[in-house]
Amino acid sequence: METLENKPVSPEPASAARARRAIPEDAVESRWNGPSGPEPLRRIDWPAPSAPRGSLLFLPGRGDTYEKWLESLDQWHREGWTVSSIDWRGQSLSGRLGFDATTGHVADFGLWIDDLAAFWSAWAAERPGPHVLVGHSMGGHLAMRAVAQGKVAPDALVLSAPMLGIHPAWLPANLLHVAARGLAALGDPRRPAWKHNEKPGLLPQARSRLLTHDDDRYADEAWWRRERPGIAMGPASWGWIERALASIRLLEGRGVLEAVEVPVLLLATRHDGLVSWPAIRRAARRLPRAELVAFGGESRHEILRESDVVRDRALSAIRDFLNRTAPARG
Repeated sequence: METLENKPVSPEPASAARARRAIPEDAVESRWNGPSGPEPLRRIDWPAPSAPRGSLLFLPGRGDTYEKWLESLDQWHREGWTVSSIDWRGQSLSGRLGFDATTGHVADFGLWIDDLAAFWSAWAAERPGPHVLVGHSMGGHLAMRAVAQGKVAPDALVLSAPMLGIHPAWLPANLLHVAARGLAALGDPRRPAWKHNEKPGLLPQARSRLLTHDDDRYADEAWWRRERPGIAMGPASWGWIERALASIRLLEGRGVLEAVEVPVLLLATRHDGLVSWPAIRRAARRLPRAELVAFGGESRHEILRESDVVRDRALSAIRDFLNRTAPARG
């Protein structure tokens, strides 16, 4: 396992913002070789505390990078969890699958599922239980799909603003898929689907109004992109949108979510401009052991990077859920 040494570190952070802009001294960045391509994938791991609470794997979203989530990852570690996160193939510092350095593309979401299944198998075997999978946005979608398809078997699953539907939310996924398939076929499917913002849908809007009300946490992403320019990504490709909708429709299939026996906590906001709130609500009703924590206008898409009052409520809900569904062993 190759260890990465070029990590910005603030030895004594003077503020919360500076703490979010440093790789903790006890975290290790390295590379992992997955089954879906030759490019090694980047990972980060916090070692097990002396009396570990369990192990938690965090999956970031589309065009995302684990640097943005250091605050929550380090907090979980301080609560006793062995914590890991990994890049998705083709984004952040784990290569590209399109024809340029900014457009996010994938031939099929199944490539990511295969990577996740292989990583989970080795990761869970090496780390103390209970084993928890946490996914944000596209990472939440992929976590849900991997569980539903029996590729991974966590003791509990936490989904933050999971991409179980995209906008416009009032259109059924099958109709959106038909439109996306037609648009992808009009040219190279690797071409960008919108200009530089974050919205995975057919009607883009300004990125600055999509993610968080917290200006300081929002600024952390730009800081990391200056420190590590290679993590930056822009829009998704039309091929990505078509494949995303195909994967969403897979989860919408009759009996798919109804067969999931893993306890699932869904965190979502009714005013999400990136993913579909109605789709998340429907999924919560279909999952046999689901709990839904809903936010209103006080929260945007990145719930765990929101203002303290929102973030604290979300973390408290996760803590309570895991204490009930994945209690410490021994």
